[in-house]
Amino acid sequence: MPKSRRDKRISLTRTKKKGLETKQSLIEEVRDSVDKYARIVVFSVENMRNSKIKDVRNNWKHSRFFFGKNKVMMVALGKTPEEEYRDNLHRVSKLLIGNVGLLFTNQTKEEVVEYFEEFVEADYARSGNVATETVTLFEGPLEDFQHSMEPQLRQLRLPTVLKKGVIHLTSDHTVCNIGDTLTPEQARILKLFAKPIAEFKLNLAACWSNDGTFKEFRLPNSKSRSDGDDEDED
Repeated sequence: MPKSRRDKRISLTRTKKKGLETKQSLIEEVRDSVDKYARIVVFSVENMRNSKIKDVRNNWKHSRFFFGKNKVMMVALGKTPEEEYRDNLHRVSKLLIGNVGLLFTNQTKEEVVEYFEEFVEADYARSGNVATETVTLFEGPLEDFQHSMEPQLRQLRLPTVLKKGVIHLTSDHTVCNIGDTLTPEQARILKLFAKPIAEFKLNLAACWSNDGTFKEFRLPNSKSRSDGDDEDED
């Protein structure tokens, strides 16, 4: 009878602490970037999409992005004034919560602000998103759909029927009202009917410059806070 692989013993002295090595490598990369670039921009992401983050990275190949591993980045920058790698970096660490990333760049603050404000792309809302508008489908033929889609549309609770091989809505149907928290079914319908009511965009949270100045950008229902001269030359 062949021996079970589960019985195979592995000497722990031969295993590598890959997790620890990876974290240490990231810490070194973050600190190297602090030394290399003129400023750090903290940004948050609305309606996160990996493909769109990739587009942003491609547009900023002259700079360096770090996204994810917030706790490790906090260690690299320093969580307190006593631990911080450079002056005021502990204030950057405090903002590393949720879908937040760091952009290390030598571009001016004006160039960063202009790009981030203009980079907004329509996208399909996901389950759990809040509807930004009311979407209604009107009674009549759905000529863009193949007849084989009719059972799927009925499963999504749409009032449909086949007439001579063409799917018809038998009555007007409100998919969502503004302010609704979308269900998986509503999100699916919006995508099927090409109704992108969400936006992928990057929101600037703060900017740190290598002279130690720190500026927190004004966000809704918050105040901007800064240390040093906010009008430092870039």
